[in-house]
Amino acid sequence: MTGSASRIGRVSTRDASLFAGSAGIVRQPGTAAHQQIERWFIDALRADELSPGDKLPPESDVARFFGVSRMTLRQALAGLATRGLVERIPGRSGGTFIVEPTIDCDLTGLTGFTEQLRRADITARAKIVEARTVPATKQVAAALAVQRQAPVHEIVRIRLAEKVPLALEHSWFPAQVFPDLLDQRLTGSLYGLLARHYRQRPHTAVEYLEPATVTAVQAQQLGIEPGVAVMRIERTAHTAAGLAVEYATDLFRPDRIRISVRSNWTADPGARS
Repeated sequence: MTGSASRIGRVSTRDASLFAGSAGIVRQPGTAAHQQIERWFIDALRADELSPGDKLPPESDVARFFGVSRMTLRQALAGLATRGLVERIPGRSGGTFIVEPTIDCDLTGLTGFTEQLRRADITARAKIVEARTVPATKQVAAALAVQRQAPVHEIVRIRLAEKVPLALEHSWFPAQVFPDLLDQRLTGSLYGLLARHYRQRPHTAVEYLEPATVTAVQAQQLGIEPGVAVMRIERTAHTAAGLAVEYATDLFRPDRIRISVRSNWTADPGARS
């Protein structure tokens, strides 16, 4: 399965009882029935009435529960699948399963990881793996525009949501610009810290995305199997004045994070071949 619903089996007694009776959905003007059903599932997940791995009862039973046709129910399930909340598996042992929801991470702006999770109603945490001052390697020095072997602060953090690891962040900051960075609280937003404490707000960033595989140590930190494919993002952030303030290589779990980028056309769309 592509999501986290690894328990393929029968509908549990709890799940069957949840769909007993009637959902009591009241049709609201301007809101389609399938949208109300999607909202019901989202609320049930937040209330822990449904959990990842749960198998839904047959479509006919669920449709009867909501008082809608199977076509309307399938429209709702398709919407939930697009959101990454359910996975539909064909076959005799298949069905519709609840999966761990993916979280959208928008690279269009420089909104921090903490803020992006807050918008999704998820509390973000950071676990410090390493925080030390080291000599800049050739690659780090080139990205930060400092001399090779110049002191840089290396910070490695595991980003978590609801105690589940989502990403492994590996960042370097020029020590000359941020001399006492390691004395600060490093479990919150680092970009917010740079802006508040040092008046060096990241303004632009160049980012490169590519698939990668994790080492045994990285797999343990992310809570996945060694060799599993992840999304690697290499980033160099600059202030509005052009000062390089961070070089980073982050690893994201693709089963929990979905990367998105928004595009705005400034020229005639017909000019694009």
